[in-house]
Amino acid sequence: MSERKLAPLCHRILLLLPAVAVAAGCSLVELTKGGEGVRLAAPGEVAACTGLGRTTASVVHEVASIPRHPHAVQGNVNVTPRNSAARMGGDTIVPVAPLADGKQTFEVYRCMRR
Repeated sequence: MSERKLAPLCHRILLLLPAVAVAAGCSLVELTKGGEGVRLAAPGEVAACTGLGRTTASVVHEVASIPRHPHAVQGNVNVTPRNSAARMGGDTIVPVAPLADGKQTFEVYRCMRR
């Protein structure tokens, strides 16, 4: 391949690398101090809790048409609702439906007495 053809290809690769690195496993949303106190629970664990509403989280689930590992996506998607639940006064989140295309909705509950 000639140097003229190689240079634009190298530039494209160099521009794409940071995006791939970030989306591959790094969380762009940090877990807040309040979010650290919010737990993920199953529906049967919140029968005695007070429902506060819903929150939806969405993250990049594929980069350059390459799917990210499902565990990395789920881990990233769990951060936003935990932070949101803390802002709503909640301490527990429960998934409403399975993760789909990097998006998931959660019910927010207050289970602990304050």
